[in-house]
Parts: sequence; C-alpha cells; structure tokens
Amino acid sequence: MKQEKIDSMKKEFMALQDSLDIISGKWKIKIMAVLCQGEFRFSEIEKVIPEITPRMLSKELKLLVQNKLVTRKVYNDTPVKVTYTLDDYGLSLEPVIQELVKWGMNHRRKIFK
Repeated sequence: MKQEKIDSMKKEFMALQDSLDIISGKWKIKIMAVLCQGEFRFSEIEKVIPEITPRMLSKELKLLVQNKLVTRKVYNDTPVKVTYTLDDYGLSLEPVIQELVKWGMNHRRKIFK
C-alpha cells in the first residue's frame, strides 16, 4: 500500500475518533435527536428520554454546550426559564442523526422479521 494512502487513512481515522469522542456515549445522540425537533426545557428533555437521570442529563448537556453543539438560553422570568437548542454547529449533525434513525429502523425490521 502506498504511503500516501496510509497517511490519508490515518487522517480519516483520526477525524473519525474525534467525532466519536464528541458524540459517543449512551445519551448525547439521544439528547441531540430530541433537540433536532426544536427548543426544549430541561424537564421536557427528561420526559422524552425517561431512563436518563437528571444528574446525567445535566452533565451531558454541559458537555454538549462546551463543545458548541447546544445552546443554553436563560430567560429572566420568575421562575427562571432555561431552554436548550442545537446551535448551527450542532445542526450540522442532524443529517447524521436522521441516517442513524433510518438505519436503526431498517435494522429492527431485519432482525424482528
């Protein structure tokens, strides 16, 4: 195999690893899939993903905000209102999430025939 091809493949695998490091885990993709549907409050995300604990949801949302995939907006109402949305960078993953959903639906059909 030519060295150029090897170097190219190494760069691709590094990029793949970077992607997986950001979106891997049990919850991040699920949270982002919810946020693909629009703006949600913390409690609304909890209701859509009932098996996630509040502590874990808080932790994952913080990581998604730190990685500039999700925007956290605080409204100065009484009581304080906090919402989460995908920002433009996070929205760039929406096609990937939609393809994962399609693949998962096809997989279920194949397995449960």
